[in-house]
Amino acid sequence: MFEPLGYAPAYLRVSETIRDRILRRDLKEGQALPTETELARQFKVNRSTVREALRKLESSGLLGRRAGGKRLYVTRPTRESVGGGLSQALTLHETRVVDVWEALQAVQPGIARAAALRRTPAALERLAAAAARFAGRRADRDHAVEDVADFFNALGEASDNPVFVLLNEPLLRLLKPSLAVIIDRVPQARGRIKTAQEHIVDAVAEKDSETAAAWMTRHVRDFRRGYEVAGIALSMEVGQDLGLD
Repeated sequence: MFEPLGYAPAYLRVSETIRDRILRRDLKEGQALPTETELARQFKVNRSTVREALRKLESSGLLGRRAGGKRLYVTRPTRESVGGGLSQALTLHETRVVDVWEALQAVQPGIARAAALRRTPAALERLAAAAARFAGRRADRDHAVEDVADFFNALGEASDNPVFVLLNEPLLRLLKPSLAVIIDRVPQARGRIKTAQEHIVDAVAEKDSETAAAWMTRHVRDFRRGYEVAGIALSMEVGQDLGLD
């Protein structure tokens, strides 16, 4: 009925012990870890074991180095590192274009609503700047796609909800290839995105949460229409070639 218990390598036990201390906040963000020599002494293992454990924690974003330094400090995983790992996992799980669209439809109006209720003047300024950058783009498709992602990220940060911020990153990574195709192939796409962003910025500025959510709902629905006009099958997996040069 049961399989024999596996024996975890020492470096995994060391990394899990340090990870648990970080997650319990016993080791706080910005706090320096002891040296490899000191950790080896405390854990009663070789320095090579400690080094492998620290490498694992560093790659997961829980530890980091300051510029030019060798000492490791407790850090928070960045939005990019979290999003990169999750977007890869979603791709391997055969996520389809329609799955990404449905997730955006479910999540983004709530983010817009929260942003309108909680935004600070600085967050509003960043959101408006992202919209202005997109509005100023002409033929540069790739930068236009990044501007759209920056708008969504700015909206997430304005919501003052770290879950929304972290949810945005993998979804936007999966959205970008199809969004590039839409901008490339659908002449009216830029204008419709610009209009939606302007209305969302205005609603967030007025702290009108329902209007912000309604415009975001309309904005995400436009993506689906854009897929159809651009010839992107909703059943297509996000990792497939979309025929973009």
